Amino acid sequence: MAQHPIPSRSRSGSRSRSLRRGPAVRAAASAVAAVAAVAVLAGCGSGSGSGSASASASGSGGSSAAAPSGSFPVKVTAANGSVTVKSRPEHIVSLAPTLTEDLYAVGAGKQVVAVDADSDYPAGVPHTGLSGLTPNIEAIVRYQPDLVVASQDSGGLVAGLRKLGVPVLIEPAVATLNGAYAQLQQVGQATGHAAEAARTVAGMKSSIAATVRKAGSGHADLSYFWELGADPYYSATSKTFVGEIASLFGLRNIADKADKATDGGYPELSQEYIVKARPQLVFLTDGGPSNGGQSPAGVARRPGWAEVPAVRNHQVIDLNADIASRWGPRLPQLVAEIAQAVEKASGR
Repeated sequence: MAQHPIPSRSRSGSRSRSLRRGPAVRAAASAVAAVAAVAVLAGCGSGSGSGSASASASGSGGSSAAAPSGSFPVKVTAANGSVTVKSRPEHIVSLAPTLTEDLYAVGAGKQVVAVDADSDYPAGVPHTGLSGLTPNIEAIVRYQPDLVVASQDSGGLVAGLRKLGVPVLIEPAVATLNGAYAQLQQVGQATGHAAEAARTVAGMKSSIAATVRKAGSGHADLSYFWELGADPYYSATSKTFVGEIASLFGLRNIADKADKATDGGYPELSQEYIVKARPQLVFLTDGGPSNGGQSPAGVARRPGWAEVPAVRNHQVIDLNADIASRWGPRLPQLVAEIAQAVEKASGR
């Protein structure tokens, strides 16, 4: 499921829904708190706490790995500080969906022995009942890990595994695209796949740049509403991870004017505010049974929404919630989904 830089539940809860509504949404009620947590989380968020996210994003990029790819020991600076990986890890446990995707994207998939209950991509990952939100150290060590990666240090995870000599990388939700790239590269460095990680990041950057170039980056004439959750309605502003992605196209975010310092970039909006703002695009990240069950048809039935330009012009986009809530190697797909909507709305 989802997970991202959003203070999502995944980010908090069930499937790491970080970017997705999850993080933000469910946490919704606690969106603000989530945000703060996210920040602490330093990121899943897509959002999850922008501030922290940034910090973690930066941290993610840190590394003393001047050594060539695959050379150990490697020392990296993650959100939990300096971490030394003495030898190439062969039994990796991932406790976060985005990190699981990162591991496989950089070529470390064969070294992964277990992933948490929310990790569902790519197909065939060694799925378990492990939780990244409420980690059980005893259950984790049954897999005899020589490296554990997680998006947050919950339940004394780092301290508990440190006592057993198991290095842990805390890679929280990020707040920027550069943070996502840096985190992915750090995962590559820590697992002996620095070169593959660099190629993966280069490919992502190239793909995203091409997509934006085709759709155009000057769409200030188009406004949008990014829905993390409905009833109450939570959104993400331009200063969040997903906001940065939408900004690649120059879109105007209707949530920006409603954002307060305490919202952490994830304000709660009234239905009246959204309808009055008349967004030309609505991006849903709370579709599907496990994410809120929202849909374009359901949005059209909401009281007063029929005259919203996005509804009237069939510009309510039901995004893939998992991709929209994670900040990993599938980001080019999220950018492509947004680009498609932008091109359609602008008549291209």
